[in-house]
Amino acid sequence: MVNRRRRFLATLAIGAVCAPHASLAQRQSSKLSRIGYLDTSSASIASVRLDRLRAGLRDLGYAEGRNIVIEARWAESRYERLPGLAAELLDLKLDVFVAAGPAAIQVVRQATTTLPIVFAASGDPLSFGFVHSLSRPGGNVTGVSSVGADLSYKYLDILREAIPGFSTVAVLMNPAHPGHPDYLRNIQAAARETVRVLPIQAANAGQIEAAFGVIKQGRAQALIVPGDGLFFSQARRIAELAVQDHLPTLFSTREPVQVGALMSYGPNLAEQFYRAATYVDKILKGAPPGDLPVEQPTTFELVINLKTAKAIGLTLRQEMLLRADVLMD
Repeated sequence: MVNRRRRFLATLAIGAVCAPHASLAQRQSSKLSRIGYLDTSSASIASVRLDRLRAGLRDLGYAEGRNIVIEARWAESRYERLPGLAAELLDLKLDVFVAAGPAAIQVVRQATTTLPIVFAASGDPLSFGFVHSLSRPGGNVTGVSSVGADLSYKYLDILREAIPGFSTVAVLMNPAHPGHPDYLRNIQAAARETVRVLPIQAANAGQIEAAFGVIKQGRAQALIVPGDGLFFSQARRIAELAVQDHLPTLFSTREPVQVGALMSYGPNLAEQFYRAATYVDKILKGAPPGDLPVEQPTTFELVINLKTAKAIGLTLRQEMLLRADVLMD
């Protein structure tokens, strides 16, 4: 009887000691990881990208409100807003930061050298200086690159095949975008003496409208539109203006083609945000971002809007249509 009573008291004592530790472990395991998200684009574009990021995280076992919280901000293509939005997010004591677009990545990288940063829709992370190398980024930044190679030659080849007698191309440029000067130089190098390149600058929606007058005066036969938050958010309007002028357009990703642009060639940007979730997962589990190799796109898709081709009076060769990855009606 005495031994039984001693064992009972010992059990109570052990329980009393272990209970606070069990409670602490339970609180720690239920800690919400806080993920910041900053996008240069509009709410409509950012929401599509966020949906893919969330899908990737869900497939890795994360659920908002259960083990993660996502704090999202977007600049509505107003680059001057990015530093303030980045500071606002950093004040929330994040565990990891996801940045979309070169301008956003650049701002966040300048704001913190310690918080892990995952990028997507990055442009060329090496030329921007976001990472030291693709295999071993170093520092606090890594992610999914939207550039695997310079596609300038491919863009011009596509336009040559689509447009009889192609000789002049306009390139829409945003002076606030850090990557557009290099983008233009690559197009000019690919064009050489065979194609005249007409650079057109537009820093807001009003200037995009005015740009089409300059394009018409320059007798451009096509318009190349590089990746940019402003241009993506204004893609529908750009497509409408181009159709009015019977001007073929070539974007770097499929979303503008879905709202009326003629063609796109490049990686699937939305899927890069799904892939970015794997970096967030590894970092939350303790991996240093500087040790995680940058992922580069390995596939590029040609997307063509057949309805737009018909609207601008362009008959595309059967060989080109057969080569397209996606045909939209």
